Amino acid sequence: MPIRPLPDTLINQIAAGEVVERPASVVKELVENALDAGARRVDIDLEEGGVRLIRIRDDGGGIAAEELPLAVSRHATSKIASLDDLEAVATLGFRGEALPSIASVSRFQLASRRPGDEHGAALQVDGGRVGEIVPKAHAPGTTVEVRDLFFNVPARRKFLRAERTELGHIEEWLRSLALARPDVELRVSHNGKPSRRYKAGDIDAAARLAETLGEDFARSALRIDHSGAGLRLHGWIAQPHYSRASADQQYLYVNGRSVRDRSVAHAVKLAYQDVLFHGRQPAYVLFLELDPVRVDVNVHPAKHEVRFRDARLIHDFVFRTLQEALAHTRAGGEAAVPAVMEAGGAVRLPSTGAPAWTPQPQPLGLRVDDAVGAYAALYAAPAAANDLPMPLPRQDAALPAGDGQVPPLGYAIAQLHGIYILAENADGLVVVDMHAAHERIGYERLKNAHDGIGLRAQPLLVPLALAVGERDADVAEREAQTLAELGFDVVRSGPQTLSVRSVPALLAHAEPEALLRDVLADLREHGASRRVAAARDELLSTMACHGAVRAHRRLTVPEMNALLRDMEATERSGQCNHGRPTWARFSLGEIDRWFLRGR
Repeated sequence: MPIRPLPDTLINQIAAGEVVERPASVVKELVENALDAGARRVDIDLEEGGVRLIRIRDDGGGIAAEELPLAVSRHATSKIASLDDLEAVATLGFRGEALPSIASVSRFQLASRRPGDEHGAALQVDGGRVGEIVPKAHAPGTTVEVRDLFFNVPARRKFLRAERTELGHIEEWLRSLALARPDVELRVSHNGKPSRRYKAGDIDAAARLAETLGEDFARSALRIDHSGAGLRLHGWIAQPHYSRASADQQYLYVNGRSVRDRSVAHAVKLAYQDVLFHGRQPAYVLFLELDPVRVDVNVHPAKHEVRFRDARLIHDFVFRTLQEALAHTRAGGEAAVPAVMEAGGAVRLPSTGAPAWTPQPQPLGLRVDDAVGAYAALYAAPAAANDLPMPLPRQDAALPAGDGQVPPLGYAIAQLHGIYILAENADGLVVVDMHAAHERIGYERLKNAHDGIGLRAQPLLVPLALAVGERDADVAEREAQTLAELGFDVVRSGPQTLSVRSVPALLAHAEPEALLRDVLADLREHGASRRVAAARDELLSTMACHGAVRAHRRLTVPEMNALLRDMEATERSGQCNHGRPTWARFSLGEIDRWFLRGR
């Protein structure tokens, strides 16, 4: 078959296969165009989940009548004019493919009027065939009408799902947009009935979070705002006790654009690694801002993905920001009070009418020598039932300074079945799982003690020859200094061979060969690795679990109070080492309702 140019209609339909996956794709492209045009109100009318009709009306700047045919021509746009514009693009749309692609697979009408024009104009496109410009009465702004999506591409149409499913995809994208653009009013109707309205204006962040993601998320959200290295990360992350079975509440925006990025997702997952129960997913709404020239948004036809020029820096920035914020979550903290991570790295609690209780810095409580002893105790003979390899909190630290203020976890009043501590605070009842709480306290102290020592390398008597792929050998050679900081002395000895001369001392007996392969995979994929730290933490977690107070161990009231005070001062003490909660709170109002008091 000879080579020949494709017809324009077929070119547009091929492009539609990349840009227009389903009705939600059409809504996304058209609403983004409206926002780029300066719209402050967008009306979205749908029929049959968007398959029968999608109508987008906006109050933006409009399109000149003579430019309507250009708007449905491929690679025609008002948003970029040069390579410099493309490299620093700040608009949501810029490729000039959306309208002609959509028009090629639907019955399409574009109507618009600029504020200074006497009347509007409209253009009809039927399956890619462009009609004539005709006058049309129209308010300032633009209306795009898409009927019978994929009517001329039956193979594509049969892959669409049920009406409810397609509508759900549209609603999810609009939810994502509402989180990012609280300044824009969105009105949605389906089959002639109003179905959703996101108001614009003075709505505060908590109200918008509750409106889009629910009251539970809003109550548990920690507000993040941190800047450094030309980057800014702000938004909200849910505290660990609010986790999900799936990744359905994970929203990332780069310079205002909703995207998916594996590197950032990996960084978030690592930050939560120490506080989430196995298999659970974190929830977050995060906005990453950086110079547009440092990110390429032109790597995906539908603009779902981006490519960072400093991917390793951004991965580390996101990880450290969130890890630091989560480290400041302590048992007794008020979930309704958002934490703000400031530029200096500190997390502050804004005033909520009553003074927020802030734990004072505490001494480490476990010296390096003690840590070594704890290692030995882990493998020593079993102790007597009431003996503890790891000491309980100091009893002389049981009570706070006499300022008359009740601490968040209150004061112990009893022990239940030798498992739970019952305490009374200013609001009601606090229940603490004493083993889980003591386990976290011991774990954090062991980590701090080991961080003071650093990762030491243990030389191997005989270097280990390790066969790897050529890409991993390249990574090992390039990242030799990084590997050395992790305790590995690795030299490339051939195109696909490494010579391992030393391994992390603490993990020398924990399959270092497999660990090194995982580290190389992380460095290749994400530019960073926490495999060694994670393996170390797993060992320390096991030690802390063995050393923690056991069930049925009777504690005195001063011992219980000392444990409560250490929980309040210990990072991440709201969860045990395995991600389970360490405490629960029941307000007096809740308890009253149990007994129908006041009814």
